[in-house]
Amino acid sequence: MKKIVLATALFFSVLVAQAQTKSAPSQADKPGDEQESLAKDYLSQIMHVAVSATSNLKLFNFVYEWIGTPYRFGGSTKKGIDCSAFTKQLYNQVFNLDIKRNSRDIFSMVNPIAKDELKEGDLVFFKIHSRSISHIGIYLGDNRFAHASLKGVAISSLDDAYYSRYFYKGGRVLQAFKKDLPTTAAAEVSED
Repeated sequence: MKKIVLATALFFSVLVAQAQTKSAPSQADKPGDEQESLAKDYLSQIMHVAVSATSNLKLFNFVYEWIGTPYRFGGSTKKGIDCSAFTKQLYNQVFNLDIKRNSRDIFSMVNPIAKDELKEGDLVFFKIHSRSISHIGIYLGDNRFAHASLKGVAISSLDDAYYSRYFYKGGRVLQAFKKDLPTTAAAEVSED
């Protein structure tokens, strides 16, 4: 129900914007640019991420479509998904990159980076009640990340006391794993 209300709000905001552009000259070069801008504005508002941090609309659309999906250990569908399967599916569909299925194995595919070096699309790793990596998410910007938590797929803040306490490292997928990608897909994945 929540998604229907949000989709309806987005639809009406697009209609209002189109009505306004008929009476005033548009600043966008193309109608598609304006719609993309509206989509970025909308997604940044509902995900609490600055518009300037939303350069990859495909990433934000993917996350939006999965918000609220229940958590299920070992799950990989909309009926239930765990954190590593969510990350794997996101990287496959958004970046056209097949990564490993387990958060510890995925960590072996990244160049570790500090929290203050994170960029949109980077991975965030946590050691929750464990000496080894036990949780993973995707960085969205403004210290927010998407992940499949025990409450389901959600967007959380790295500044939350819980996630701040258990944050281990960020990670950027190594070039070696990107080399076989088409140029456009490789460009969407954060640079090393």
